[in-house]
Amino acid sequence: MHIPDRDQQIIQTHAAFICQAVELLQRHDTTRQLAGLLDNAADSGWSTLANVVRQFAAGKRDLENTPELDAEDRVIAGAILRGLQDPSTLPDPHHKADPALAAPGLAHMIHAASSGNAQALSLISQMAEQMSKVGGDMSRVAAVIRPMINGERDAERLCVRLDVRGRQLVLQILDELGRLGSH
Repeated sequence: MHIPDRDQQIIQTHAAFICQAVELLQRHDTTRQLAGLLDNAADSGWSTLANVVRQFAAGKRDLENTPELDAEDRVIAGAILRGLQDPSTLPDPHHKADPALAAPGLAHMIHAASSGNAQALSLISQMAEQMSKVGGDMSRVAAVIRPMINGERDAERLCVRLDVRGRQLVLQILDELGRLGSH
């Protein structure tokens, strides 16, 4: 099964949560631990995803009737379901997400959000909020997402406070945005 790069990036970013949810769902003696994990997820703004995982715990193991899930939550929930069916599909929670994969996905969401796509705007806003919570350079990259949505493409202006890795990510996003704009 081929998983798109953007989805793979989301899965890798949330690998620890996905693996922990699968482990707790597979064991029958972890009801309180699962409840704690899902309460924490809900407190962090993932209440819809937490509710769907609770449905998994109750035996409902499909995503057919879950229109309330946004695109990112749907990818995470799908990874949990695949992990329950085949543990070999689980991401390595110790492997960090590849920033090179992040740039195209972020660029596509920024492009869609700047074109008026409300779902893309919501998703990129959630991702920027998560990046802000990481702190450091990721927080500074998150701060330039809104200007990019609003059309800012001046690399020097966007990268003024970034370190080498953050600057590289923003330049990759701008490069991809340039390709998207020329189509």
